[in-house]
Amino acid sequence: MLVAERYEKIVQLVNDRGSIRVSELSELCGVTEETIRRDLDRLEQAGKLRRSHGGAVNVKDQQPETPFTEREITHAEEKRQIAQEAIKLIKPKDRIVLDASTTAWYMASHLPDIPLTVLTNSIKVALELSTKEKIEVISTGGLLASRSLSYVGPLAERSLDAYYVDKLFLSCKGVHLERGISESSELQARIKLKMIGIADQVVLLADSSKFGVQAFTQVAELNDVHSIITDKRIGADTVAELKARSMDLTIV
Repeated sequence: MLVAERYEKIVQLVNDRGSIRVSELSELCGVTEETIRRDLDRLEQAGKLRRSHGGAVNVKDQQPETPFTEREITHAEEKRQIAQEAIKLIKPKDRIVLDASTTAWYMASHLPDIPLTVLTNSIKVALELSTKEKIEVISTGGLLASRSLSYVGPLAERSLDAYYVDKLFLSCKGVHLERGISESSELQARIKLKMIGIADQVVLLADSSKFGVQAFTQVAELNDVHSIITDKRIGADTVAELKARSMDLTIV
């Protein structure tokens, strides 16, 4: 098989299946996994597909992130109430992570100026906390995702390896009872999964519109979350299912 034919076959397989692993491509194309990885790098540079952990995904299936300016006015009152409830879980001298969600930004704006260490990948959160003298703010750095005003990518992920925190407060694109927490892009999903891995307690901040939604990339299973804060518009069936799973659920 010529190189050009192999490229065409790889792109066709990715487009047909949505995603495929390196090991499977290696077998189907009759070349080594290292060759496939080089092929995927070149095809990603050409915009034909997107590399994923262990394989590749169809670029057409990628859902663009909703701009921060749009998200901050969507379900704004519910997010503010959820944020204010979440702040009650924070104690002086806690070490916490705030993700780049608008709900985390609302938390930052309402946080009292008490001794805290806050780790974040959000430009908006960092700026909001910069005026509070007793709060130490640590930014991950990394690749700037302009639509969400957040840092993502390998550098941001590696920076989290240096820390352990007491609590993580995060939101997401979707919360599905069977398929867990999901995000619109793999980059966002990967850094949130990394955040979950360094936190003793994971608090999911999800307004009722997020439930029943399955976004493009899975972040984690629901059992990776210790507690959920949502609003009173959440469906009764969803509440019953979460309570049946003994999930710590707060409705505001």
